[in-house]
Amino acid sequence: MTEIEIGRAKRARRAYSFDDVAIVPSRRTRDPEEVSTDWQIDAYRFDIPVLAAPMDSVMSPETAIAFGRHGGLGVLNLEGIWTRYDDPAPLLEEVAGLEGHDATRRLQEIYTEPVKAELITERLRQVREAGVTVAGSLSPQRTKEFAKTVVDAGVDMFVIRGTTVSAEHVSSQAEPLNLKEFIYELDVPVIVGGCATHQAALHLMRTGAAGVLVGFGGGAAHTTRTVLGVAVPMASAVADVAAARRDYLDESGGRYVHVIADGSIGQSGDLAKAIACGADAVMVGSPFARATDAPGHGFHWGTEAHHADLPRGQRVHLDTVGTLEEILFGPSRVADGTMNLIGALKRSMATTGYTEVKEFQRVEVVVV
Repeated sequence: MTEIEIGRAKRARRAYSFDDVAIVPSRRTRDPEEVSTDWQIDAYRFDIPVLAAPMDSVMSPETAIAFGRHGGLGVLNLEGIWTRYDDPAPLLEEVAGLEGHDATRRLQEIYTEPVKAELITERLRQVREAGVTVAGSLSPQRTKEFAKTVVDAGVDMFVIRGTTVSAEHVSSQAEPLNLKEFIYELDVPVIVGGCATHQAALHLMRTGAAGVLVGFGGGAAHTTRTVLGVAVPMASAVADVAAARRDYLDESGGRYVHVIADGSIGQSGDLAKAIACGADAVMVGSPFARATDAPGHGFHWGTEAHHADLPRGQRVHLDTVGTLEEILFGPSRVADGTMNLIGALKRSMATTGYTEVKEFQRVEVVVV
């Protein structure tokens, strides 16, 4: 791959964001009604290839249930406000009313309350009793502490999610999580990430994960690039990790690991381009924070926003545009790609002649 000389001592390769690429129409088109967006990971089948991100502004037990009934997978943040407080509703109202830097300081205070194992059990029980697929997320730092509680509570899918997750974390302060050993001992499929390079993804796939998240803290509420200087444009990241999936498929003799784009998906066109670049599914946050029934009341923040020492995110205000159902399936009342995400995906697939998500990964793209 051609590299660019930044200076005499440093070279870099060109990478592309979703804004830098576009999908090319083909010679064949289809009716959108003939397009299927079904997605299956492990033993679980979904009507849409979309996971709702484990962020307190997006997923409550109630919205996770609603999202599951709409055919997707809602992932609950098991270190979030729902597992720290019996009734977080007043706190969510308070956060929505804060201004400026007061929001970061207050979020740091709110999230100093310890995570309670009994609340993890209760929240997952609530989702399970609704009859939808149960998924919960922990950071790598808290996985050992609460994994048994999560599995005992009856989770169907376990997500280990961080800004950057490594299969080879080194620490002189504590024994790091051995992902391969941990995943092998679990009885449930695990999705792990984020990662943004071919090699990092290949190592995560070798742990036995069912899916790998592609991302680096690059969403609407993250400031990772500003604070740490760390970023990889998502179109290139997804394509690199999709190549790792292909290489691991050969290496393992046929084991398929799902690639899930997690970041920079703010509009329906980004969703389509993520799959076109090789993703099997996407994890979405900010578009669902725009729902009138989202717990954040039109505000959006992630776990990085309340880090005690180095916040790498912020609470942002997003305009609400419609209900969760309308954001997923329409009808849309705006022309900016923030509503009817699945209808737009189906139309994009139909415009290029594809009827299955897996086939759509082969669509031609161009740099614009």
